[in-house]
Amino acid sequence: MMTPASNPASPSGASNTRPEVAARFGGPTGGWRSRVYVIIFEADTRAGRLFDLLLIAAVLASVAVVILDSVQSMTAGYDTLFDVIEWGFTLLFTVEYVLRLACVRHPLRYATSFFGIVDLLAVLPTYLAFFVPEVHALLDVRLLRLLRIFRILKLGAYLFEFGFLGEALMASRRKIIVFIGFVLITVTILGTLMYVVEGPENGFTSIPVAIYWGITTMTTVGFGDITPKTNVGRFIASCMMLMGWGILAVPTGIVTAEITARRMARPLTTRTCPDCLTEGHDADARFCKHCGKPLPAYQRD
Repeated sequence: MMTPASNPASPSGASNTRPEVAARFGGPTGGWRSRVYVIIFEADTRAGRLFDLLLIAAVLASVAVVILDSVQSMTAGYDTLFDVIEWGFTLLFTVEYVLRLACVRHPLRYATSFFGIVDLLAVLPTYLAFFVPEVHALLDVRLLRLLRIFRILKLGAYLFEFGFLGEALMASRRKIIVFIGFVLITVTILGTLMYVVEGPENGFTSIPVAIYWGITTMTTVGFGDITPKTNVGRFIASCMMLMGWGILAVPTGIVTAEITARRMARPLTTRTCPDCLTEGHDADARFCKHCGKPLPAYQRD
């Protein structure tokens, strides 16, 4: 049986998270804070899903405004409109940030967490750009406006697959590191060989330059700033290009296999009790396994 301290309701916004996350920030025990907590931090309730969808739309719209604001032809006659829209998004994310801090038992812990810092970055640049005077010595303060693009990181809190992919990458990191090491060794050997075959007269002025050429060729980028001129060099380049197609597929296969294994091993869904906020109930469960209260009907995505 789970204890309240191990309640896995996730304050990161995704309903499928580790139990220790909830234990770190703490959910409220009742009152308006509990209702706000369920709406903001729980994604498997009707209100929680609606909040997540609206917030994702707001994040995407705010990032679109930042991108369009950098186009001078777009902002030439609409400076005021863009400023009003930007301040509207800033106030919206400010209210959301304050509510997140208000409805957890340990607001300082949340404020210093990854997603807490992301939430702060979503609103802080606009305020700093407003309060810091734009004198000549501080003209670079305008760069703070570019930090608003980090609002898109807020999407990670609402995408379960974001964390799922991160786990798969972490589990595959040793295989990927070994694979990258093999690629580097191959590129170093073939780059050195190309330096010997082509020589400085054909643009391969040093081994590092030849390795650079090997990397661009192996990854099928091929900038064309350095090209082999001899028949032997072209043969080696052709082999590297063909190897590049296979090399690109290897890390994809490694990560895909890990994702498939984790998907098969993980339950398809978790459900949250609206009373005690305990997660991990099966899709056909009718009562909470912790407090015994009735569970809302499960709605499949």
